[in-house]
Amino acid sequence: MVKWEIVATFVLAFLIGVVAGLRSMTAPAAVSWAARLGWLHLENTWLAFLAFASTPYIWSVLAVGELVADKLSNPSRKTPGPFIVRIVVGALCGAALGATSQALTGGLLAGALGGVTGTLGGYEFRARLVKAIGGKDLPIALLEDAIAIGGAILIVTRFS
Repeated sequence: MVKWEIVATFVLAFLIGVVAGLRSMTAPAAVSWAARLGWLHLENTWLAFLAFASTPYIWSVLAVGELVADKLSNPSRKTPGPFIVRIVVGALCGAALGATSQALTGGLLAGALGGVTGTLGGYEFRARLVKAIGGKDLPIALLEDAIAIGGAILIVTRFS
């Protein structure tokens, strides 16, 4: 018999990984705030640091910095460095969501897979929409920001 709570956790872990693939610092900022607010119970795990008092603020500053930097000239998210960071961050965030259901390893794997999917899918989504609207990147970058932020909030509030 399938435990639907575990399946739902893996789906959410995958989706937070997708968010990490879109905006690598937005996902851990949202997860860290959820842990700090007591929505995610990470105590007695190696992820407990996400709930420390200063951690959500640090991730939030990094997330805002990334949102600004994304609008500037940056290397492609598909180059090895940014790609690896997105996978690792997706895995970290997925593990945090999985830890709430005693499925830390499964959450880690789902988050990493989501990170790959979000990175490659987000790149294609953005490139195709930019081409479709005549080469204007800023509106599509802002849309991607809204999807990442809104998605992250929707995902972590499932644990409140």
